[in-house]
Amino acid sequence: MAKEATKNILLRLDPELAERLQAVAEVEGRSVSDVAREAIASLVEHRRNDARFSLLLEENLTRHEQSLRRLRQDD
Repeated sequence: MAKEATKNILLRLDPELAERLQAVAEVEGRSVSDVAREAIASLVEHRRNDARFSLLLEENLTRHEQSLRRLRQDD
């Protein structure tokens, strides 16, 4: 089976959170990376279904569209 493509990122955690993450991984017999991936995926999915986040996303998109229009006007 081919290995799934991944992207490396640097994640800085305060020492206490890093220790808790390590403890969860050890108790579950998993890697720290696997536990972190699961937590991040859960957060992203939660945000995708969050009405407040959707509103913030729309506001950001509108701001970026306005910036692009202003930049194009200078051409």
